[in-house]
Amino acid sequence: MPARGIHHVDLAVADVERSLAFYLELLGPLGWAESVRYPTYRGTEEVVYLNQGGDHRLDGLGLRPADGGAHRYYGVGIEHFAFEVDRREEVDEAHARCLASGANVHFPPEEDRDEPGYYAFFAFDPDGIRVEVFCWPR
Repeated sequence: MPARGIHHVDLAVADVERSLAFYLELLGPLGWAESVRYPTYRGTEEVVYLNQGGDHRLDGLGLRPADGGAHRYYGVGIEHFAFEVDRREEVDEAHARCLASGANVHFPPEEDRDEPGYYAFFAFDPDGIRVEVFCWPR
């Protein structure tokens, strides 16, 4: 049976509220909102979920406190993850919000050299995890 897609991704972060503020600033205007705070299976903390619509589901993006350490770009773990939007203007607006908030932009909006119409920018979240916002009319 084929998989239906990725349901959620949880990130272990140094400061949940700082990361929550970053992702709400980036994704809030795209319809993403905090949906629920839920106790983790360890029972020692909670995970905060964000999804499109903020409708009390455990899907989308989860933020939970890390036990320590630091993310290293291109170290073992996630290299980046991406959020798809409908229009180039939404990519540009998300980029502008990152700049206004002082986020570390890795690559400004540009069209991909290999995929016609693929338009994206990349930024690092507060823990150095790379995030992409893109549109790709197919």
